Formats: sequence, structure tokens, C-alpha cells
Amino acid sequence: MLKITGLNKLQKELKEAEQALSQLDGELGVVNFDPDDPASIEAAIQSVIRIIDSRIEPYADNPIVGSLADQMKESYRENMLQKAAEARLQSDEDE
Repeated sequence: MLKITGLNKLQKELKEAEQALSQLDGELGVVNFDPDDPASIEAAIQSVIRIIDSRIEPYADNPIVGSLADQMKESYRENMLQKAAEARLQSDEDE
């Protein structure tokens, strides 16, 4: 007979992941930054990271949630850096 262990733990982690994702659904917040100021860009990125962390805090020990949150943070970071670069290019073209 085959005995599967850990299924209850996995089900619990999946349920928590679903709950955490519902906390991240929709608009997280609004951040503004100066595309010409690296410190301003980094402050905006850190603000988004804090928002995500605060929303998933009850599930911080869940490895599924942690992995998804890390991916989300990196995606926002890359997106904001891209937006800043685009804004700088647009600014240069307007001059």
C-alpha cells in the first residue's frame, strides 16, 4: 500500500496562497517617482515592496506565498525601472 504524507500541509499552504493572492488582487496603491532621480525610483520600489509585504504578512511563513510575492516584487521592480527609462527617453526626445 502506498502512503502519501504531507497532503494536509500542502492543502493548507495552497489555501493560504489563495487567500494571500486575493489580498494582492486589484490596485495595490499609488507610487510616484522622479524618473531622473535614482533615489526616488528606489524609494518607490521599496514602497511597493512594503505594500506587498504588508498584504501578505499573515502568510509570510508560507513557502508558496513567499515565492509568489518575490516574483511579484521583482516584476514590479522591473516594470518601474522600465517606466523610468521610457520617461527619460521621452524627455530627451522632447528637448
